[in-house]
Amino acid sequence: MTEIRNDWTKEEIEKIYNQPILELIYKAATVHREFNDPSEVQVCTLLSVKTGGCPEDCAYCPQAARYHTDVKVHKLLPTEQVLESARIAKENGSTRFCMGAAWREVRDNRDFDRVLEMVKGINELDMEVCCTLGMLTESQAQKLKDAGLYAYNHNLDTSEEHYDDIISTRTYDDRLDTIDNVRKAKISVCSGGIIGLGEQHKDRVGMLHTLATMEEHPESVPVNALVPVEGTPLEKQPKVSVWEMIRMIATARITMPKAMVRLSAGRVRMNQEEQALCFMAGANSIFAGDKLLTTPNPEVNEDAELFQTLNLKPRKAFKNGEPAVEFQQIPGVS
Repeated sequence: MTEIRNDWTKEEIEKIYNQPILELIYKAATVHREFNDPSEVQVCTLLSVKTGGCPEDCAYCPQAARYHTDVKVHKLLPTEQVLESARIAKENGSTRFCMGAAWREVRDNRDFDRVLEMVKGINELDMEVCCTLGMLTESQAQKLKDAGLYAYNHNLDTSEEHYDDIISTRTYDDRLDTIDNVRKAKISVCSGGIIGLGEQHKDRVGMLHTLATMEEHPESVPVNALVPVEGTPLEKQPKVSVWEMIRMIATARITMPKAMVRLSAGRVRMNQEEQALCFMAGANSIFAGDKLLTTPNPEVNEDAELFQTLNLKPRKAFKNGEPAVEFQQIPGVS
């Protein structure tokens, strides 16, 4: 039995990360099968409920007000529109519904009250409800928990050493403090990062080290590949190769065996074979739907075909144990 560890050293993680790729995939696949059903993939949907106009300066983000991108600013969506999106997501096979708002931090105002109502409404659909709203206080996290929030996403983005090259409007400790507040409220933690930000391999190892040495590993670890957006400081960054994604996914799987390792942004640039390698390396969660906040994502019918080709099934929601709604059959695809 593989031991669940929280005392990894950077040197140990670096050694795992730098293994020959086929050996790394094999070891990660072995650990994955020990702790998870490799035929199950958690299907999540992410909706931007408040887009653009963010005061932060994250160098990768088209929602920052200071950058000139094609993102159109819109205020918080009507509650019923969000609930209808959740219903459609559930019909298409999603068991977790995530809401993102382009805020630096949550404020105790009418918009936050409306988000709480959205959380309550989606919870009643028997879906896992997740939010990513920026920094949270302990009391705000508790309000979300009381409304029925299942998970909260707050990514580290990169290593602590590389962080100041990407963001100056909040600190690394700010991010860790929010994660602590989420844990205190007994909300599931979703935290990962982005590769392709101009970081070194040691920064990727450093980010995984921070996650893997937390007192409790995040329940979900999203691995994102940068999707460069014109108008942002990182618009000319080269594409991240699938092998780099596989190294991150496999190393995350080995160091955090029970976590849901999510193949997130950048998946739209992968073909079925490349995605299959990521699943083999230990990824067992994806975002479904044509957009991840403001960046493109594979269409629902493409994911349905992918699941059928690979004989994958949506993982059931954690809360009630009822079967997830399966993807509908595509005519002509057996």
